[in-house]
Amino acid sequence: MPEDPIHHIDFDELSSRAISQPLVTHIYTADPSAHVFGGKIYIYPSHDIDAGDAFDDLGSHFAMEDYHVLSMNSPEDTTAEDHGIALEVQDVPWAAKQMWAPDAAEKDGTYYLFFPAKDKEDIFRIGVASSQSPAGPFTPEPEAIRGSFSIDPAVFKNDDGEYYMYFGGIWGGQLQRWRTGKFNAADEQSPFAHLPMDHEPALCPKVARLTRNLLEFDETPRDVKILDENGVLLLQGDRERRFFEASWMHQYNGKYYFSYSTGDTHFICYATGDNPYGPFTYAGRILEPVVGWTSHHSIIEFQKKWYLFYHDSSLSKGVTHLRSIKITELFYDENGSIKTIAPYSGNP
Repeated sequence: MPEDPIHHIDFDELSSRAISQPLVTHIYTADPSAHVFGGKIYIYPSHDIDAGDAFDDLGSHFAMEDYHVLSMNSPEDTTAEDHGIALEVQDVPWAAKQMWAPDAAEKDGTYYLFFPAKDKEDIFRIGVASSQSPAGPFTPEPEAIRGSFSIDPAVFKNDDGEYYMYFGGIWGGQLQRWRTGKFNAADEQSPFAHLPMDHEPALCPKVARLTRNLLEFDETPRDVKILDENGVLLLQGDRERRFFEASWMHQYNGKYYFSYSTGDTHFICYATGDNPYGPFTYAGRILEPVVGWTSHHSIIEFQKKWYLFYHDSSLSKGVTHLRSIKITELFYDENGSIKTIAPYSGNP
């Protein structure tokens, strides 16, 4: 689907086959991080705009400037409520541009918004802002999290009360520029510089336990190792399974499910493990490709059912940086495997 020229797509017909429709249509939204707070679903998406930036493999055309918070009383709702602007880039002292995919967490009645943005030196960092309301507005910390880098923070609360941040993304997400532990600015216009060779292990996403106040890393970030069926790290050339971006973590029946996007092959995949650090063994696909280049998701349980939040570019008729968030129910089989979802499998 993503490889087809958009003028070959009948979007009316596609909409009739879509398994779900956009939750908001007055703005473009993407990268939905959903959580249940106080019995209500809150969604923390990116807010897509058409800023006129050039299209490139670094993602310069994803030039978001603020965040909105959305909410739903039930997954059965056909629309989500927009609570308005929760945080703007101009209010973050260290940030310059590109407020990409965020996430949120709650602890002791305070709500935390975690977000990536480029700093004044054009390097992605991860920041945190707080509020007494899940809908915001959020007040940012004056500095980015010390030792943070790359994009797509996803914060997971474990059974023992510890919070972990998963993060990272290659190409425009800059993860490949941190292979030595320091930022490598060489070949700054190439998203492919510094990547492993196809026969080498793929770059791993990162995980770090957070401090008790959720404002800092409590440890040096570690690799999240994703293994094949033989216990070997996935290779960089295994583009249909290796990690690209969009980390998410959830638990089901005592297992840890780490899910992510494969980026240039457009799948949402997952791997399972026995603890928050992994390693995780590749287990399959959650979502087949959607309209638009990117794919990004979250997974929640609500009233004993499971749901996948995701996005596509059907509302904008295929404009890849103008996306819309959606929801569909997610199912497991008797062995705990997630059943693959085809986003346009409805009857025409």
